[in-house]
Amino acid sequence: MFKTALRNVLAHKARLLMTVLAVVLGVAFVSGTLIFTDTLGSAFRNQSSKSYDKVAVAVSSYGSAEDTEREPGVSARTLQKMAALDGVASATGRVDGFAGVAGTDGKLIGQGWANKGGNFAPGKDGKDPSYTFVQGSGPVRDDQIALDKESADKGEYAVGDSVRVATNGPVRTYRLAGVFTTEDGQVNAGGSLVLFDTAVAQRLYLKPGYFQNVNLAATPGADAQKILDEVRPLLPKDADAKTGQALADQEAKSIKRALSGLNQMLLVFAGIALFVGIFLISNTFTMLVAQRTRELALMRAVGASRGQVRRSVLAEALVVGALASVIGFGLGLGLATGLRSVIEMFGAKMPAGPLIVTATPVIASLAVGILVTVVAALLPAWRAAKIPPVAAMNSVHGVATTKSLVVRNSIGGVITLGGAAAIVAGAATGKDGKYIIGAGAFFALIGIIILIPLLSRPVIALVRPGLSKVFGVSGKLAGQNAVRNPRRTGATASALAIGLTLVTGLSVLGITIGTAIDKMTTDNLKADYLVQMAAGGSGLDPEVVSSLRKAPGVSAVSPKQPSYLKIGDSEQSVAGVTPDIDKLIKVEPVSGSLAALGRGQLVVDDETAAKHGWKAGSKLPVEFADKKKGELTIGATYKKSELIDSVLVPTSVLDAHQNKPYIPEVYVKVDGGASSAHEKALVDALGQNPAIKFMDRQDIRNEAGGMINTMLNVMYGLLAMALIIAVLGVINTLAMSVYERQQEIGMLRAIGLDRRRVKTMIRLEAVVISLFGAVIGIGLGSFLAWAIGQTIKESIPGYVLVMPWDRIAVFLLLAGLVGVLAAMWPARSAAKLNMLTAIKTE
Repeated sequence: MFKTALRNVLAHKARLLMTVLAVVLGVAFVSGTLIFTDTLGSAFRNQSSKSYDKVAVAVSSYGSAEDTEREPGVSARTLQKMAALDGVASATGRVDGFAGVAGTDGKLIGQGWANKGGNFAPGKDGKDPSYTFVQGSGPVRDDQIALDKESADKGEYAVGDSVRVATNGPVRTYRLAGVFTTEDGQVNAGGSLVLFDTAVAQRLYLKPGYFQNVNLAATPGADAQKILDEVRPLLPKDADAKTGQALADQEAKSIKRALSGLNQMLLVFAGIALFVGIFLISNTFTMLVAQRTRELALMRAVGASRGQVRRSVLAEALVVGALASVIGFGLGLGLATGLRSVIEMFGAKMPAGPLIVTATPVIASLAVGILVTVVAALLPAWRAAKIPPVAAMNSVHGVATTKSLVVRNSIGGVITLGGAAAIVAGAATGKDGKYIIGAGAFFALIGIIILIPLLSRPVIALVRPGLSKVFGVSGKLAGQNAVRNPRRTGATASALAIGLTLVTGLSVLGITIGTAIDKMTTDNLKADYLVQMAAGGSGLDPEVVSSLRKAPGVSAVSPKQPSYLKIGDSEQSVAGVTPDIDKLIKVEPVSGSLAALGRGQLVVDDETAAKHGWKAGSKLPVEFADKKKGELTIGATYKKSELIDSVLVPTSVLDAHQNKPYIPEVYVKVDGGASSAHEKALVDALGQNPAIKFMDRQDIRNEAGGMINTMLNVMYGLLAMALIIAVLGVINTLAMSVYERQQEIGMLRAIGLDRRRVKTMIRLEAVVISLFGAVIGIGLGSFLAWAIGQTIKESIPGYVLVMPWDRIAVFLLLAGLVGVLAAMWPARSAAKLNMLTAIKTE
């Protein structure tokens, strides 16, 4: 029987090709993901271990220059004591922070968030072991810097050139003393690294004479743990020390956790692709079994048992799955290499390292490919085993009985209704209903897949009159052929339905959330510009506010300065603003006047005031960030807004209790609205600082919408694999359908249906099946998007479901195009059939 199975595989190579491709694509996704994450993890771990290779003990401090009661870091004196310990070969102090380099075009080099500066710390030999200089040398004067090679190349800088560098203060111009290479992770992620003389870096980022971190190198044979024990008594408050090996192990675990999320996401999409592939595989084997009814019945007649027939079909699946798995694994190797190149195209430099192929992706590829194929072939194998020997006496293929159809439709209806009820229940539950919706979506999808053959007749019947009217006989025959075998049509359409369910659901949610965010920005923002540091999370210098206020054409300026106050026994987050805030952000007074900010009073939103029993005129005992106590009066309350904090405090009040306030963003309004001239005036007012970005209202809207669109595009790209497999399913169904209908097509040709109309008939059949699957997928996807939206709408102000009809129209158009493209080869094959040969075919 195994020989028979192998012979059948070889005899149906062309018809099994699409099945092989479906498994190959899914397996390639699985193996490629596993190999890519293993390779990436290994490269990062190697890079991390190199960073700590010569570090016996690493000291990290968590103080700040603003804290006047404690040391801001490790002092130079403490550093000398650490260097004098037994077993310590050297002690290197480090200090770092943000530094942005301007290119020759004046714009920031690098990714912003990954741009940093540090200190050049030479040893007795005049070299810093962390950096290898390829040009010049390290900075040794206040007006010198060194730059990483990637950034120097991007800016076209050479040793001796003048380079403008922005930190959190004013932009300064330095002389480039050297260019170096580094294994620094942030530089590899697309950032930049500027090295200053140690004294300069300390003034910029901490305090003269202090370091944030210290790396201790050991003498040969010294015990790192012993050094660690001797270092601990020397540590200042808010400092910690660990061995280099412990830090390397900790970083390796962090890398593994970070990559596990990426790994799981990619494997989810691989699973979706394989799930879609199951329908293609099952459909293929179902059709092969139907075409071999007489052969299988004859085998039963000559003594083959049901079990032997069943095992014969499963053996075919096993051979196909094994072959596809091997090819898919090979393709996965290429995919893993390609993913690395794609990431580097986006500006992130991956650490160098070999392709890592462990036993896991090899075993997973074979297991997944074979298991999916065999599972998909179980039902066709079971049907094959039920073929009675008497079927060998005629050419009638087994037709589903009325009982079996009733049972199938009843089960499908119950599962679909149960899934839909769970989805509705989850939506009604609110933010805690996501898991209920997820479970309901799974069962609803399974139920609809079971019901699709039943749905195909009435849905396709709606378009059949139009097909007949527009395309004549070809259209009429295409409509009839599309529902001739509902199970086959349903299985083919199911693959497209699954893919479009996910694509539509993501699109509806993404567009709806984007519209809500856009509306919130448009309705509540009065400012013409939002000013921020290009490095996310970095604060603006307080001088920025005063410089912007002096710029020509500026009518209102206010920072939104986060801080906190202890009011009574609880801490309350607050925002420091100026009295101009009502000209920049829509703030609707409920009681009192916003002019209270100018009098040094608090302004509170109505919900927070109601929660605490506050009102205009209430006097609150407060404790400031510097632990000093005082009393503040609530001057006004306002309607809660998502663009502004619950409690607003005048910056003049907060600044009196902070050495250097943290200012993440500043709002600016100009006379006559945003314009290129106004933007230039603002840029000039801040000294053409490359590290500061200016966003007008459209930029703010684009930034929010851009993130959503980027996410959607990534999802579309990942789901493309499932849609490609769905296309293969349509091609396979049509090709095998043409093979089955050779005699019928030959007869149609003989009575006058020319080749052009035969092609039209096959193409229309493909388009009808594709659109049927698309309609089901779009309907279910929209329903799921509505349900999920009900769970998140409370956290998104102004959330209203938005149906992206333009995208839905594109999805339908693409589904129709899929049908046309998928029918090209089958239609051409059908049109080329020799009518006399086809008529004689059994």
